[in-house]
Amino acid sequence: MRRSITTLVLISVLLVSVSSSPAQRRNDKSKKPTMTALASERGADNITAAQLRDYLSFIASDELEGRDTPSRGLDTAAKFIAMSMSRWGLKPAGDDGTYFQKIALRRDLIDRTLTRVQFNGFSLDLGNDYIPSPRAGDVSGQLVFAGSGWLLKSKNIDGFKGIDAKGKIAIVFSPLSGLPRGTIRSDLTGKRGEDWMEPGEYARKQGAVGLIVVPDFQFFASWEVNRQRLTERGTIMVEKFQTQTVGLLPTIIASPRLASILFQGERQNATTLYERAYGGNELPASFALSEGKVMSITVTPKGEPLATQNVVAVFEGSDPVLKNEYVALGAHYDHEGMNSLARGDRIYNGADDDGSGTTTLIAIAEALSKARIKPKRSVLLVWHTGEEKGLWGSRYFADYPTVPLGQIVTQINLDMVGRSKKEGDTNPRNLNLSGPNQIYVIGSRMMSTELGDLAEHVNKSYLNLTYDYRYDDPKDPNRFFFRSDHYNYAKKGIPIIFFFDGEHEDYHRVTDTADKIDYQKMEKIARTVYMTMFEIANRPARPTIDKQLPTELR
Repeated sequence: MRRSITTLVLISVLLVSVSSSPAQRRNDKSKKPTMTALASERGADNITAAQLRDYLSFIASDELEGRDTPSRGLDTAAKFIAMSMSRWGLKPAGDDGTYFQKIALRRDLIDRTLTRVQFNGFSLDLGNDYIPSPRAGDVSGQLVFAGSGWLLKSKNIDGFKGIDAKGKIAIVFSPLSGLPRGTIRSDLTGKRGEDWMEPGEYARKQGAVGLIVVPDFQFFASWEVNRQRLTERGTIMVEKFQTQTVGLLPTIIASPRLASILFQGERQNATTLYERAYGGNELPASFALSEGKVMSITVTPKGEPLATQNVVAVFEGSDPVLKNEYVALGAHYDHEGMNSLARGDRIYNGADDDGSGTTTLIAIAEALSKARIKPKRSVLLVWHTGEEKGLWGSRYFADYPTVPLGQIVTQINLDMVGRSKKEGDTNPRNLNLSGPNQIYVIGSRMMSTELGDLAEHVNKSYLNLTYDYRYDDPKDPNRFFFRSDHYNYAKKGIPIIFFFDGEHEDYHRVTDTADKIDYQKMEKIARTVYMTMFEIANRPARPTIDKQLPTELR
């Protein structure tokens, strides 16, 4: 009897166990892993503050001499990045089976022995009275004042209105880079060459033979640095971009002293014109200077070839179809180099700008190589050169991509992600620096609502950083959207996300050093970007583009 009862009990237990197991298994399957569990499985935990500190201590070290474009220090950084990618098994995606996308440069220097400027027969002093631009020319002519020199129909600006500039040399009060006072980029409406023109091209179209630029105070305040940069270091440009400079007029930049001499005895003196151009009311109508005033300009440049490089690597995706598409991650690994005129510390280490982004990408590559599972799409990592010179590297890659540009589904840009504002900091230069758990996010919904929603979801379900969207505005007066490498991808129709910690007291100063980085914050940002990249890479379809770039951003 007891044996029968025992047998019945055992049979009942087995029946309950067997009948409940499938349901339990179904319930287990229905539970999705948390983002934290996914992060561990995908390798995000391999990104650590200590690792980031180690890499940045080298990238922002004095030995790399500020990573100017081009320079020995920048080349050393490129070799370090490439070596790391090779060690971790990422595929080279540069030129000829290497990690380097070579970019030919040209340095134009002034031949001082063959360059001269005379005013009314008197020789002017190169470097003190004027700084020549390295554009060849040998011209002579009377002088005309042409306001800002701009044609900008949307703002009713016409520097050459009412004057005959044919065969003459035009004087303009205009910033060397940027728009006239009181205008913004969105004012450049219509067709270039008809509805708007910069001073050089407008002067040429009006028949002027040369140009004299009276720059703004910022240029004058750094006159010696600018003199050295333009006359001793020369002007460096990407060779494939130089077609834009063909036919530009011989140009000199006038010192305050020369500007004063040129306008002596005229209806408006140089001081009044300067104040009106850069701080007061609109400039007066253009006019011809006295007939006796004649200037001759002879500029003879000499060129030499140089080179730089983007560093490009690919971590191949696991899906046989989706691996042909790419989630692109980018950062610029260059900075400002060295100030040879400075006393004491003269190296711009660029720890935050953009050693932090550079290092974050290196850490992400290492984490990918150690992950237990691979993303379905491939991951394209590009360390851009020459960002500080005018977004050279990203523009070059977008124009001459080493992978099919149409296969890039998203570009994520990291430019300054390592600093945070300390509690109690009252320094006005740190007013807009983000906090330890905060980061500015720009552009995530500019072209794709889906991309912005995805990025927000990943963040909130993972480390929950504070995403601050205050600069995510086409009318942002800081124009941050235009000031980093993501811009050149967005112009090609690729949706982007830009992560940025904000300007601070050490921005573009020799004091931007590795000891001031918040490595815990960097770790959180790096892991969040890593998981965002993984989510995009594993989606069945690329983020839907449901909006065009706003007019102000094109």
